[in-house]
Amino acid sequence: MDILEIKEKHQLSREGAAAYLRKLADSLARHNEVEFTRHGKILRVDVADQVELEIELELESEESKLEVEISW
Repeated sequence: MDILEIKEKHQLSREGAAAYLRKLADSLARHNEVEFTRHGKILRVDVADQVELEIELELESEESKLEVEISW
């Protein structure tokens, strides 16, 4: 059973998406946590020292997709 699930979808430029991923990566590397803001409240989630990284690439004629999943 999920304690909490947050799903977000944003339209960004490629550069904006890269900046978002950099911010997330910096947070993981420096603070050992990720941060989400929802309804004006900040939620910080600690991330374990060892994680599993899964990368999936889907190439289709209409749409391509790159999924990055980190679990611990």
